[in-house]
Amino acid sequence: MIVDERIITFINSMDTENSEILETIEQEALASDVPIIRREMQSFLEVLLLMKKPMRVLEVGTAVGFSALLMSDYLPEGGHITTIENYEKRIPIARENFRRAGKEDKITLIEGDATEVLAEMEGTFDFIFMDAAKGQYIHYLPNVLRLLSDGGCLVSDNVMQDGDIIESRFAVERRNRTIHARMREYLYELKHREDLVTSIIPLGDGVAVSIKQGVEK
Repeated sequence: MIVDERIITFINSMDTENSEILETIEQEALASDVPIIRREMQSFLEVLLLMKKPMRVLEVGTAVGFSALLMSDYLPEGGHITTIENYEKRIPIARENFRRAGKEDKITLIEGDATEVLAEMEGTFDFIFMDAAKGQYIHYLPNVLRLLSDGGCLVSDNVMQDGDIIESRFAVERRNRTIHARMREYLYELKHREDLVTSIIPLGDGVAVSIKQGVEK
């Protein structure tokens, strides 16, 4: 927990419910211990989408499809989401959830390892939501930035690792030290690249919002 729990409870108490199908999928996911974006992050994502009005969205990490479905409700007419998932057990659940919500035409799910899929993708996206294996963010970044249009928005979720990110590597459990080091490297890269303007926000488990800007040569 990186923010006082009472503050989070207060903020979330103001929320209105999502659509009936989203509420159902969220409850099913929580009952199955499938991680989905937190309530406060949901609201933040909705506001960003309404501000940016992206026509082409890329999501790295589908899980059961909750966040893709949530985002699809806030796209302009004709907007489309491409989402990538590698965990075989969750792929059919995500596809079924897209069908249940009537969003098969608005969301395309690509199966496979994100590193390989991203390397083969072409074109550009106006908005990219990163919510996959945290230790891989730094490896995804080169192709993610290649695919992000100038002026496009990259949102990276869960970058604070439940607060571990601020600790010395020696204070982190040994099994988490590689992820800890890679996430620190990722955040440093986001903040120091000339082609990005990034804000790291203590919301949920931490979120980085980056805007890509053209760099004069």
